[in-house]
Amino acid sequence: MTLLDCAGARISGCWSLRGDSSGSGEDSLDRLLPPAGAPRKKSATSLSKTEPPLLRTGKRTIYTAGRPPWYDEHGAQSKEAFVIGLCGGSASGKTTVANKIIEALDVPWVVLLSMDSFYKVLSPEEQVLAAQNDYNFDHPGAFDFELLVATLRKLKQGRSVKIPVYDFTTHRRQKDWKNLYGASVIIFEGIMSFADKELLQLLDMKIFVDTDSDIRLVRRLRRDITERGRDIEGVIKQYNKFVKPAFEQYIEPTMRLADIVVPRGGGNMVAIDLIVQHVHSQLEERELSVRALLASAQQMQQLPQTLSVLESTPQVRGLHTIIRNKETSRDEFIFYSKRLMRLLIEHALTFLPSQPCAVQTPQGHEYEGRRHSGKGITGVSILRAGETMEPALRAVCKDVRIGKILIQTNLDSGEPELHYLRLPKDISEDHIILMDSTVSTGAAAMMAVRVLLDHEVQEDKIMLVSLLMAELGVHSVAYAFPKVKIITTAVDKNLDDCLHVIPGIGDFGDRYFGTDGQEIDWSDEEEQQLSS
Repeated sequence: MTLLDCAGARISGCWSLRGDSSGSGEDSLDRLLPPAGAPRKKSATSLSKTEPPLLRTGKRTIYTAGRPPWYDEHGAQSKEAFVIGLCGGSASGKTTVANKIIEALDVPWVVLLSMDSFYKVLSPEEQVLAAQNDYNFDHPGAFDFELLVATLRKLKQGRSVKIPVYDFTTHRRQKDWKNLYGASVIIFEGIMSFADKELLQLLDMKIFVDTDSDIRLVRRLRRDITERGRDIEGVIKQYNKFVKPAFEQYIEPTMRLADIVVPRGGGNMVAIDLIVQHVHSQLEERELSVRALLASAQQMQQLPQTLSVLESTPQVRGLHTIIRNKETSRDEFIFYSKRLMRLLIEHALTFLPSQPCAVQTPQGHEYEGRRHSGKGITGVSILRAGETMEPALRAVCKDVRIGKILIQTNLDSGEPELHYLRLPKDISEDHIILMDSTVSTGAAAMMAVRVLLDHEVQEDKIMLVSLLMAELGVHSVAYAFPKVKIITTAVDKNLDDCLHVIPGIGDFGDRYFGTDGQEIDWSDEEEQQLSS
């Protein structure tokens, strides 16, 4: 084991900074780490900190400019998020270091998760002690490690989680929890980030922020007095009774588990640059070209049984003739597309589960009918073209809930990227009608289905509904998600070199919205929706 000093960045372990650099010491850990007798310095303090925003950007709950695929062509998770653990005494500058890393990484999808959100719910007796500054918030027993481990594990897997919000003024969890969705990089920070064996196993890189004890004490005094309305006597009492002893016993000894020790916190740009270089190298190894894999995949000989194509009646074929014609005006394109969407949605509803139901007619006779037997129906549109199908769904499903997913193609990589999602609460038991106007390779549709599965929606309760699909898209979705029902009005056989459906319908969104191929800037709309 060597120690490299590079302009203030102390790096312990091998240069590659691999997560197993802590060696056999980690294997011998009990659930709470480290034992009280572990070597430790005598000059440290620990300060509990105010709850930071869960993510870097002000009002947003997600920091994102487009999340690339996190699954393979089979629809299975191909890579987990890269998790960085930041440990150190409170007021050591962990959040500042985290934000500096985020800025330097320039990675589009990052989540910052604070351990402060996972303080345990206090009993009435503990509430009294906390109000008197006699409760130890700097002890491992103050944290809900079970919830924390489960939450971080789900986030690493790219799934949706709910994060408790802790109020340091009342020492209670707020009623409303924050919703977070997976990321390419997760930065997890807290005073006990290395104090649990299960947590350590989830961390790909471990960083300890080492800041002088006097600096941390000054920061704590300033914060608790100005931000939390506490008096100086109470702050000093809590510091001497709990903060400093807890740091020396539970926090500082975990420095030996760190891959990187960062002196001076956020001002140490040399250390931050080294961290960023390693994270970039790890992300490059995990890159995946899903669209290319789909385009080169061998198609099955027959269309899957999960596919249902609307009967090609003279009316349906006539509607296709109009909307496929490049000479059709925009007004006629919209009008006849809406007609076809209505027929498609009505057809899709026939696949919802139903059960027998008897009713009394006005004439006093019984009628044996059927009614929907599921919990609820939610429509989810893939923006922007999928949004055009929402009116047809609303017209036939009263009070249907609507969600939206924005997936756009990265012009440099050609890969689909998840930019924004807004889903109704508690959709896991609903039947989902996933709407997109056209499906070519199936890459965007697969990403949308993967998002729904990550939100606990059951695969056999998802219906992918599209006006037009290519055979490749049908095969791709059916192979990855064999329980998803695929419903369309027509299936075209081929794709051109640009992966457009042939003979196709053109760019549906451009023809419907009259944008004529102009690039649409969704940033303003996305900002408004995210902040609402």
